[in-house]
Amino acid sequence: MLIVADENIPLLEEFFAGFGEIRRVHGRSVDAESVRDADVLLVRSITKVDRALLAGSNVRFVGTCTIGTDHLDLDYFAEAGIRWSSAPGCNARGVVDYVLGALVTLAELEGVNLAERTYGVVGAGQVGSRLIRVLRELGWQVKVCDPVRQAAEGGDYVTLDEIIAHCDVISLHTPLTRAGGHATWHLLDEARLARLRPGAWLVNAARGPIVDNLALKNLLIEREDVQAVLDVWEYEPSVDGELADLCVLATPHIAGYSLDGRQRGTAQIYQAYCAFRGEAPGIQLADLLPPPWLAEVALNGLAEPDLAMAMLCRAVYDPRRDDADFRRKLTDNDAQQRSAFDALRKGYPTSRREIEGLRVRLDGYSPDLRKLAQALGCELV
Repeated sequence: MLIVADENIPLLEEFFAGFGEIRRVHGRSVDAESVRDADVLLVRSITKVDRALLAGSNVRFVGTCTIGTDHLDLDYFAEAGIRWSSAPGCNARGVVDYVLGALVTLAELEGVNLAERTYGVVGAGQVGSRLIRVLRELGWQVKVCDPVRQAAEGGDYVTLDEIIAHCDVISLHTPLTRAGGHATWHLLDEARLARLRPGAWLVNAARGPIVDNLALKNLLIEREDVQAVLDVWEYEPSVDGELADLCVLATPHIAGYSLDGRQRGTAQIYQAYCAFRGEAPGIQLADLLPPPWLAEVALNGLAEPDLAMAMLCRAVYDPRRDDADFRRKLTDNDAQQRSAFDALRKGYPTSRREIEGLRVRLDGYSPDLRKLAQALGCELV
């Protein structure tokens, strides 16, 4: 049996070597010829998997080690009898950590109190729901827009226009869809961007085309009060260098690139493939993950909560490092830029872990610090 897989998927051999031959390929180089004899195809979000790629091949199982599925032609899979699986929630915590790190950075630059801002989360799926829970447990005011969930289950949701009108911070976590009543392509277009509140912050760690990048660039040129954090780009791996220069933080689609998240994605696809074969999984991710380099932090009960939050978030993950690495690679040469974008993702450091794996020891009684640590997902010891 032949398994064709994106070369950037971690733990491929550990999870899949027992099933057959593994052939690693660059995710953007996967074509019909490379998968013609494959039985299994394992990809990430940069590979479009559709009829043109799979027609005439032996592929009967497709796994994507990502939350999103906009790169998969699910209608064709159903027609062709191809089983598939994504990895819902695999990197959700990593994205939450990215957003928290971005908020800490923006607050320091603007000199504002994060607790006094109103937050709008667009998309309450795997990532958005986790972010909402953290922000609300911190005691912050959060409004949520998710028309799909609202139509299905009701609940306390608001419209996107209400988010734009009333929220100081907007964080995007919706899938990319181009058709239907809830299409998200250019969800934030020129008209909606123009209505952002004075001093608004916009964070996009979902999919690039959810925001009209040209309209955003023009807005940032005209309005110095608006701040943007972009991890995703409309035409990636091509990046508008002028837009990146205008962002407070600019990164190469790595918001969810914690070691835990990347390896969790492979584990979830492995489990789905075992189910496809009717076998019980024999390998557990917990046996493969290395211990975190930072296992425990001690806080004095007199520590200021704002400083403690910044320290806890950055101790585990600081997006400013990825921003600096990315900016050093920005160039006017599109071919070089595209290559650098992929190289940063491929060579991403394996030291990045997740806040939920951090133990916090409190020396002295402090209900505020206890609430903070618990809201962030730390383990109190």
